[in-house]
Amino acid sequence: MMKLDRYDLKILDILSRDGRITKSKLAEAINLSVSPCWERVKRLENAGVIQGYSARIDTDVLVPRNPVWVQIELKQHNAESFTRFEDLVMQTPEVTECVAVGGGVDYLVKFEARTIDSYQRLMDKWLVSDAGIERYFTYIVTKTVKREPIGIDIDV
Repeated sequence: MMKLDRYDLKILDILSRDGRITKSKLAEAINLSVSPCWERVKRLENAGVIQGYSARIDTDVLVPRNPVWVQIELKQHNAESFTRFEDLVMQTPEVTECVAVGGGVDYLVKFEARTIDSYQRLMDKWLVSDAGIERYFTYIVTKTVKREPIGIDIDV
């Protein structure tokens, strides 16, 4: 595991919120000169700690979507069943997030559907496929309370 100091953590915190910050502003924010600051950024990139930079896009401006969270339980709990379901998830562009969880539920899946009807039609296809779904519960998002990039806790 890579050892990070307070400068590294502060760099990660700032870049997680503003990936377009200039080299000089970043250096100023962490109280280092530009060259050592940029060497640290490059080291973090080369180590795979920083995997890339991206823009947060408000897809509702382009195409309105209805976020739907679905709790899924599978019929069988073996490697083959998990692989089959996860392959289906990976092949479904409407799925924007999927996590395997413990506690009596197998997966939480987030769909971004054009309409609730299109979500339900997709789920109906999943149910008749060989995905092995035993039961599912749909939670339609009524409003987003908070959505922010993850910052880095810098209590060093």
